[in-house]
Amino acid sequence: MLFLSEVDAISTRDSGQPARKAPQQINDAIRDREVRVVGEQGEQLGLMSAREALQMAEQQNLDLVKIAPQAKPPVVKIMDYGKFKFEQSRREKEARKNQRVAELKEIRLSVGIDKHDFDTKVAHAMKFLEQGHKVKVSIRFRGREMAHSNLARDNMSNFAECCCECCTVEKGAKLEGRQMLMFLAPKEKPKKQSQGE
Repeated sequence: MLFLSEVDAISTRDSGQPARKAPQQINDAIRDREVRVVGEQGEQLGLMSAREALQMAEQQNLDLVKIAPQAKPPVVKIMDYGKFKFEQSRREKEARKNQRVAELKEIRLSVGIDKHDFDTKVAHAMKFLEQGHKVKVSIRFRGREMAHSNLARDNMSNFAECCCECCTVEKGAKLEGRQMLMFLAPKEKPKKQSQGE
């Protein structure tokens, strides 16, 4: 027999949405018989009942937070929970700010592309690569152009040579069905050396 809360848990788990983190248990929500207590500075205070640990935290005007619920016995820490949540959100915000998402940009060429059009496409690809994005270069063959795949391969190699100063060829030109594909990745920038050297 399923209860309503179990049905909700099953439906959200199967919906394809990422599972939410269970909220941390603090103070009176901790109902374990015995817990391992860690002090505010990280010192081990030993095993005791949850009620005794809560009294110790209240004496110091701090909170009791369960930090390792899966451990046997569960581990709780005496800390300022508001300060902990603030620092945790600040660290997450900083990590998101430093995270860069590289997109895959596509440049389409043709078998009989003109010189000026080719140069324009190279300039666009260079701009994308300098921004840190990967570039997919594609040539689609229409009609009888399939007989001239060697011209397309030449265009691809010329394109890679023109972009070679700011990229590496991640995957060389390869014929797949009615199109030829090549993938370019930005070159790794050398890490700045410390000024002490």
